[in-house]
Amino acid sequence: MDTQQVSAPPRAPSAGVVHINIRLTDGYTIISNRLSQHRGLSLLAIGLSTYIQSLPDGWRIGVKALAARFPESEARIAAALRELEEHGFLRRTRVRAGGGKLATRTESYNHPEAATRGRVRAAVAAPVVPAVPAAAPVAAAEPVRVPAPEPVRVPVPEPVPASVPVDPVPGPRLVPTPTAPRKPRLPLPAPQQPTEALYAAAADLLAGLPKTAPLFLLSEEDVRGLVPGVAAWLERGARPDAVRAAITDDPPAPLRHPAKLLRHRLATLLPPPLPAAEPTVPLQNCDDCDRAFRSSVPGCCRGCRDARAYVDEPCLISA
Repeated sequence: MDTQQVSAPPRAPSAGVVHINIRLTDGYTIISNRLSQHRGLSLLAIGLSTYIQSLPDGWRIGVKALAARFPESEARIAAALRELEEHGFLRRTRVRAGGGKLATRTESYNHPEAATRGRVRAAVAAPVVPAVPAAAPVAAAEPVRVPAPEPVRVPVPEPVPASVPVDPVPGPRLVPTPTAPRKPRLPLPAPQQPTEALYAAAADLLAGLPKTAPLFLLSEEDVRGLVPGVAAWLERGARPDAVRAAITDDPPAPLRHPAKLLRHRLATLLPPPLPAAEPTVPLQNCDDCDRAFRSSVPGCCRGCRDARAYVDEPCLISA
């Protein structure tokens, strides 16, 4: 009869985590530390990849299927899937299915670097061998009448592909070279007519960014510094959801300084100010009929003015 074996360190530390592990014989999945301790992935992406690796082959893992399984929204799950694709833990391709339809094939990797090296090694393992012409026949000696010997075919050894060390292909350089000229840094915008309510709405927007974009977890000092820039966007008529999407959409990977990225986007993507509102002509009460009409000065409406002009005209018909 199997017994559960509990293993614990002989000297448990006084603080920090203490592992109380039970040896498992079924119902477990091996997860690499490259995933569980990845510094560039969010906790949602790490947990989603762990769940995907525990599923059997052929299981549906679309955004809608995952949103029906977990409490996170479709937007957060889609963002986590994009993180896994950017770091090589997930690969989605479109393949042809039966009946002329297209289906999505999802490949989950527990070691992206090794999988990349394997694909490159398979690509260079079959080199193209150039065609070698056959050896020319050996001519017979001219003075002696001896039948010409048959041509001798020399076997050509097949070239052996040399072992080429395959290194991971470096990605594109995301920062300029140190000698490149730098553009002057734009100042953080500020509202023309700051109010307490406007600043409070901007602070609430910045503090709530992790709900939809977990990478943008800001400190209290960062929120205070970025509040004027968000307030300037709100003053110019931008809706809070539009501001949130503009400053957090498609962040670089890995995101090292979220506050600096938000400051840059608030300054460079600032929308234009709202057009000036047309002046409204006030309402006036007619002195004769007491009806309302629009005019910049008090007086009579158009109908009463026409009636007065008709009365004041001289009579042209004589009796």
